Amino acid sequence: MEDYSPLDPDRSPDEIAVEAALRPQDLGQFLGQPRVVDQLGLLLDAATRRGSVPDHVLLSGPPGLGKTTLAMIIAHEMSAPLRISSGPAIQHAGDLAAILSGLSEGEVFFLDEIHRMSRPAQEMLYLAMEDFRVDVVVGKGPGATAIPVEIPPFTLVGATTRVGLLPGPLRDRFGFTAQLDYYDEETLTRIVTRSAGVLDIDVAPTSAEVIASRSRGTPRIANRLLRRVRDYAQVRGTGVVTPQAAAAALDLFEVDPLGLDRLDREVLHAVCVKFAGGPVGLSTLAIAVAEEAETVAEVAEPFLVRLGFLMRTPRGRVATPAGFAHLGLPAPMQGGLFS
Repeated sequence: MEDYSPLDPDRSPDEIAVEAALRPQDLGQFLGQPRVVDQLGLLLDAATRRGSVPDHVLLSGPPGLGKTTLAMIIAHEMSAPLRISSGPAIQHAGDLAAILSGLSEGEVFFLDEIHRMSRPAQEMLYLAMEDFRVDVVVGKGPGATAIPVEIPPFTLVGATTRVGLLPGPLRDRFGFTAQLDYYDEETLTRIVTRSAGVLDIDVAPTSAEVIASRSRGTPRIANRLLRRVRDYAQVRGTGVVTPQAAAAALDLFEVDPLGLDRLDREVLHAVCVKFAGGPVGLSTLAIAVAEEAETVAEVAEPFLVRLGFLMRTPRGRVATPAGFAHLGLPAPMQGGLFS
């Protein structure tokens, strides 16, 4: 049996269905990101008063902070249908042309991982966003002909975790760009409490605080941990999520008080112990923890860097004194980065 991590980004259909039920339906229900919610509310209200479609919206930030939820809210607030696709699914300009030509007027087109679209598709999207038309090329070579196809006005909502990979011309065509930030523990506690009410879980406020404190500032992770704590309380407790049950459940699933999971600790331990604090290259570190380099770079490293446990340097990854202290190890005092 494979090791299970509650922070695993691969979600089952049941988990996706539960997460959909937990999503807020309008901006008034959306907890956190007050600056983005206020700006987005103004944008949608102005478009409604003008009787026009809202400007295209680009949402950036780490996974699990609410980009998909905000896209759904935009469609709901505008009483418009929602079309969903993703960058990896659109690798040819023809794929994008087929989607755009099928949009209805005012429809919201949500494109997740927009930075992973192919370059020809991105170039077609420039014209569609600005002039609401696409040029479909018929034929090949000198005899090829571009046939302009008009498409109805629509709102593109793009989501990306790596905004720097978007070409400048594409970024410039978005009328509103929002950067989503990690959530504080107070907001996450409110989110856990709300989700517990939707799922009919008996959770004390102090229990919600325990879950929020280990959720890495991310609502998706908070909701996932809530479900694992519920399972623990039902099987090994009284069914009520007490602070003790919450802490015991999260310890069982190897989520420590700061939110580090098994992979995080293995990466930190490898840098501190196997490589004496570093520097160590990404590929070598990935081999040491028996994971793909991409998984280490995109799942474990950002959180460890954000906590100040790890640093990325031109020579490689280096553990900080705080990283050593978290593992209960003394930091090197001589001959290293911190001498």
